[in-house]
Amino acid sequence: MFYGGALRGCCNHTRSAALSYGATDQVCFDWPFDDEIKTLLRVVLEGANEKIAVDPVVLNLVELQDTFDALVVVSGRNDRQVRAIAEEVERMVFSAMGTKPLRVEGWASGEWIALDYGDVVVHVFDEETREYYDLEHLWSAAPAFRGTTPSPSLVE
Repeated sequence: MFYGGALRGCCNHTRSAALSYGATDQVCFDWPFDDEIKTLLRVVLEGANEKIAVDPVVLNLVELQDTFDALVVVSGRNDRQVRAIAEEVERMVFSAMGTKPLRVEGWASGEWIALDYGDVVVHVFDEETREYYDLEHLWSAAPAFRGTTPSPSLVE
């Protein structure tokens, strides 16, 4: 298990912090992702947004571990919304990229669904379970983007 260290970087925001897309935040979107990962992240965020996901976060883990490059964390308000978000993300990624997750976990309970796309892992939580596991704190050393629409340099 990996543990995040002290906060660093310009994009570590608290959950209640408002997003701004000023020059300081722009630096964080020069992440070393290839075009396919950037497209996948854009489509995942769009899919989550379609089902009104709560507090979407993308964590850049490139420099912290070598299993995958990005972690996307979103919440739904109940198990039905969690399943709807995960289903919409899967549908939109397949529609846009012809890609299915390598593995899906947690569908039965609907408290926490993980979609593994290889270089990008998507976690869809209900709000209580997300708060309990607190992945953003666990990976607090990772640069983070909060919001539903990534900066142009993240997706172009």
